[in-house]
Amino acid sequence: MEQAPREESRTAASALTSTTSSEIPANVVPLRRQLSLFPLITATFFMVSGGPYGLEELIQKSGFRDSLLILFFVPFLWSLPTALMLGELSAAIPAEGGFYVWVTRALGPFWGFQEAWLSLAASVFDMAIYPTLFVLYLSRIWPWAGKEHHGIFIGAAMIAVCALWNLCGAKVVGDSSLWMTILLLAPFGALAVWSIVRGQLPEVGAVPAAAATNAPADVMGGVLIAMWNYMGWDNASTIAGEVEEPQRTYPRAMLGAVLLVAASYVITVACVARTGIDASQWETGAWVEAASAIAAPWLGWCIVVGGMLCGLGMFNALVLSYSRLPAVLAEDGFLPRVFAKRLESNGAPWVAVIALSILWTASLGLSFERLVMIDVLVYGASLVLEFIALAVLRHKEPELVRPFRVPGGAVGAWLLGVAPAALIIIAFVRNRTEMMDLGKFGQVTSLNIGLIIMATGVVYYAASKLWRKRSAV
Repeated sequence: MEQAPREESRTAASALTSTTSSEIPANVVPLRRQLSLFPLITATFFMVSGGPYGLEELIQKSGFRDSLLILFFVPFLWSLPTALMLGELSAAIPAEGGFYVWVTRALGPFWGFQEAWLSLAASVFDMAIYPTLFVLYLSRIWPWAGKEHHGIFIGAAMIAVCALWNLCGAKVVGDSSLWMTILLLAPFGALAVWSIVRGQLPEVGAVPAAAATNAPADVMGGVLIAMWNYMGWDNASTIAGEVEEPQRTYPRAMLGAVLLVAASYVITVACVARTGIDASQWETGAWVEAASAIAAPWLGWCIVVGGMLCGLGMFNALVLSYSRLPAVLAEDGFLPRVFAKRLESNGAPWVAVIALSILWTASLGLSFERLVMIDVLVYGASLVLEFIALAVLRHKEPELVRPFRVPGGAVGAWLLGVAPAALIIIAFVRNRTEMMDLGKFGQVTSLNIGLIIMATGVVYYAASKLWRKRSAV
């Protein structure tokens, strides 16, 4: 069964209403609120991290000591400001569509659409990595999965499973994220304890970080990788219309998720570093070898299973986030109205889920390799718009009810985005010439890919404005 979107769920209406001084802001969208605090924390955990998987290249580039410093300090400059910004805006404007609604309300429909476009366009590059990660770890148990084109078919099956999973509603996705987080982190907890008990491994010796290559640690390269491993917090905002007591839940969930992600990184790396394993030999999948050497092969197999859960859980949570954007864009006239259709039982935007799943399945056959620079550039542009929206709304709507408020007044709202913006600029300057292999189309710089994505959003907005005018005549 399906139903047309209810009038009160339209984001344009909810974004433009003003609030009163009552306990519940008038701009709260009265959707089915299914997600409580801990499922939201763990869903956010998967939208951002999925555990220490992905830190291997950071350790290889920077060594254990510098990796620990990076993993400890980057959240204060990158994640915490973002979490505070999301806490205020999600509590003040808990509308379905999240950051799209905030930017639209602060800066107008053009910038609001660009905000949504950047996220959806980048997802084509972003989402293909998680089925690949799933297949990578599955092939360690079942080698057939990694041969020929078997991985593409398995990845497509995983996407289909996650689509059906999301059609069951936000509550089911949130509750399952909670259990997958426990199962995924348990082997790393055991690895940390075992590393403390074993201490220095005699068979590897005390090998200093990056000593094997006699090369200096690539600290800035490590910072860029850490930024990627710590980004994606705003993805949780798109489901604000389905969160219980969002005014209280979001600020607590964002801070809780930051602590969970940072702790899972820092504690695991710090404990493994005590064993003297050579950081320069670290590569994707090295957690499995480390667990087998430090503890026993059975723990290595547990981390293999955790890697599969990481790919599955991250993809599943991001489907929940991304699928809300086409629905609210359709409600505001930027996409055909069919994308706004929802299941009557739980409000899941079923057309958007299916359409995006088909798009992501098609991207599995592309030869794109994941480039951190593209993600950081495109995500960074959208993040800057969100920080600007925070500051503009402080001036534009000073009477907006803010159950959680970033300290420091209007000046504090502007200063909050300085450190994240500085990191984005540094990352861009360092990697502006990084190349991406497009197979038979040759190589293109990451910067050009990012600029093409941004320019396409501007062109689409102009075209949609024309056909909306014609359809209104």
